[in-house]
Amino acid sequence: MAGLTATALATVGFLAWQAAAHVPADLAHPADAARTSGISATKAPRDSGRPAALPSGSGKGERVVYSVDDDRVWLVGAAGTVLRTFTVAPGALDPSPGAYAVTSRANRVTGTDGTPVEHVVRFATAQGLAIGFSAAVDGSAPAAGADVRTGAIRASRADGNALWDFATLGRRVVVIR
Repeated sequence: MAGLTATALATVGFLAWQAAAHVPADLAHPADAARTSGISATKAPRDSGRPAALPSGSGKGERVVYSVDDDRVWLVGAAGTVLRTFTVAPGALDPSPGAYAVTSRANRVTGTDGTPVEHVVRFATAQGLAIGFSAAVDGSAPAAGADVRTGAIRASRADGNALWDFATLGRRVVVIR
């Protein structure tokens, strides 16, 4: 039994090393990617007359832009035009500023706070928890409180549907302040 356990641990360790060795450079260290890609790691400039306008310094091309300071998401098309923008309710953990990619999606699951959610779009991790966008089936925000750690970034169901349609696997997600 000990031999099987040791073999299993060695296999998992090797697979983890192999996966880490093949992470694209711009996803391996989000803060470094922010510095080298022109994405602002500090508070991106805002248009005070248009608070929902896409901040400059949020990258180029098709992408999801998420401001952790403004609790707002922008879905940006190939020409740099905003296709949709909306506010969100973040969980207790924020992703670091930088460029990420959508790594997994789930149509319906139970969130880390016990809430049934749909259209989950994951793109980062923090403190061992997945960070991603979702919409609560009952329309609720992530549970508040120090005893509930969640990486949920909750949108309304309508906005969650739009995000689900736009943010397919591999889609770039840019996190700004």
